[in-house]
Amino acid sequence: MYLYLEAAKVIDRVTKKSGSVKSLVLGGTFTNKKKLYALVCETLKYTPIINDIVESEGLLKKEKSLHGFLVLPLVYDLLFGKGLASGNKTKDAVLRHKVALKARLARLMIKAKVVRTEDLLTDHLKPEVTLPRYIRINTLISTTTAVIQLFQNDDYDMLQYSKDISFKEFVDLVAELKEKQFVEDAHIPELLVFAPGTDLHNHPLYKNGSIIFQDKASCLPALLLKPPPGSIVIDACAAPGNKTTHLATIMENDGTIYGIDRDSSRLSTMKVLITRAGASCITLLNKDFLKIMPTSQRFSGVEYILLDPSCSGSGIANRLDHLTDSDKPSPERLTKLSSFQLQALKHALSFPKLKRLVYSTCSIYDQENELVVQAALKEYAGRFRLASVLHEWKCRGKNLFSDAENCLRASPKETATNGFFVAVFDAVCSVDAPDFQAVTSQAKPVVDDVGQQGRGKKRKSKEKRKNSQNLVHVGSIFTDLKANSVMKKLKVTVQTSVNKNIKYKPEVQYSQQKKKKKRKQRKKNIVKL
Repeated sequence: MYLYLEAAKVIDRVTKKSGSVKSLVLGGTFTNKKKLYALVCETLKYTPIINDIVESEGLLKKEKSLHGFLVLPLVYDLLFGKGLASGNKTKDAVLRHKVALKARLARLMIKAKVVRTEDLLTDHLKPEVTLPRYIRINTLISTTTAVIQLFQNDDYDMLQYSKDISFKEFVDLVAELKEKQFVEDAHIPELLVFAPGTDLHNHPLYKNGSIIFQDKASCLPALLLKPPPGSIVIDACAAPGNKTTHLATIMENDGTIYGIDRDSSRLSTMKVLITRAGASCITLLNKDFLKIMPTSQRFSGVEYILLDPSCSGSGIANRLDHLTDSDKPSPERLTKLSSFQLQALKHALSFPKLKRLVYSTCSIYDQENELVVQAALKEYAGRFRLASVLHEWKCRGKNLFSDAENCLRASPKETATNGFFVAVFDAVCSVDAPDFQAVTSQAKPVVDDVGQQGRGKKRKSKEKRKNSQNLVHVGSIFTDLKANSVMKKLKVTVQTSVNKNIKYKPEVQYSQQKKKKKRKQRKKNIVKL
C-alpha cells in the first residue's frame, strides 16, 4: 500500500507543477524508485480515462475513505496494470466496485470502437516509437550459449540473420519482432533483443542474476571503455549500477572498480544489484566525485573512467513530463547541468595515469553533449583526443567542431534505443608509441616475481617466449622489447591495483632466477643428506 500512497503524493505534486516526474520520484524516500516511476508515469498517462470511469461510477461518493489522487494509481492497477490484490481497507474499497469499473471501461472501448486499452489514449500520449526489450547476459554467472538454450527451452524462437546485415536492416528486423521471438544483437556482444513488452521479471534467469535489463545504448559506455582485466577503474556517477556491472563482466571480475555516487539511498539499491550480479571487483564509495583527489594514493593509479553525469534525461523514450509542461528543460536548467557536466569531465581528465575516458548522457541537447566535449578538448588539447569508435554505428555526433563525428548518438527512430550520447577520450601517446587501440589489443600480461599472469593464463613455453614480441607498460609509455639481450638486463617498476611499487621483470630473467633457486635448493638437500 505504501507504493500507492507515494504514487499519489507524486501525482499530486506533478499536477500542481511542483516538479517533473523524475525529479519528484528521485527526491522521495521510496526505495524502489524504478517501480514508483513506472506506476506514476502509467497512471498519469491514463488519468483522463480513469477520472471519466471513477466519476461515472460515483466511486468517491460511495467510498469516503478514497481521495482523488489515491484512487488514481489503485484504479490504474485494477484496470490497466497487473491487477489489484486485497490486503487493506483502502484496496478493498476499490475492489468492491471491480465489476462495475471494468464494465465502465468496456463501454468506453465499445464506444471508441477499439479492442486495446492503449488505443483509448489520445495521440499525444501514445509513444512515437515502441522500444524492444533488451537483455544483457551476465557472463559472470552464465554464458550466452546457456541463456539462449534456456530461452529456446521455454519456447522462444531465436531469429537468424546474415553476418553482413546493414545497420538499418538490423534496426528494421528488431522492429518486426513478435511475441516469443528474439535475436542476438548485431553490435553489442552478449545482448539479446526481444519484442516490445516482453516481461521477464519473474524469469529464473533474471532472479538469479544471469540476465540484466539494460537498454542497448546504455551498454555502449562500458563496451567502448573496455578496460582489460586487472585495471583500476572509476565509474564516477555509478548508481543505479547497470554500467558498473557491465564493466565488471568485461574485466572478468579481475581488477578494481570504484563505483562512486553521492546519493547513499541509490548506492543501497545498487549494492543489491551488484550482489545479485556476482560483481565482486566493485567497491562502492558514497562520495562526491568532484571532491576526490586524482593524485591521492588510492586513486593515482586509475587508468579508466566512465563518466555518466546527471543530465536532462531528455533522450529517455516515453517520458511523461510533458503532462506538467516541463518536458523541455529551461535554459537556466540546461546551463546549470552543462556547467556541472563540464566540471566533472575536466576533473576526470586530470587523473595522472588516465588512458581512456568515456563520457555519456541520455540527453538529446547539444549543450549537454558536443559542446561539453568541445570545451573539455580545448582545455586538454595535446593531452587527449577523441577516439574514432564503432564505425558501423551510423548515428554519429553533430558536426559542431572538428572530429565531432567521432562521437556516437542514439535515438528511438534511428537506433531503436533511448536517446543517448557517447564520446571516447584517449590519452595522446608519445610520437614513437604505437596506437592506443592496437597496443591494448596486442599487449600480453607481464609475469611478476611469483609467475602470476594478469589474466591467469598459462605461461608460454620458453621457446615461444624467446620468439614472441613482449610489450611492457611503464606509466603511459609503451616500450617494444624485441632483443633478448636487452630483456635480460631490464628491470621495470609499474603501478598495479594490488601494490603501487611491485618490481616486474621480463619472463626470461624470471626463468633464470627460477633455475638459480632450484640449484640452491638442490645444494641444501645434498647438505642435509
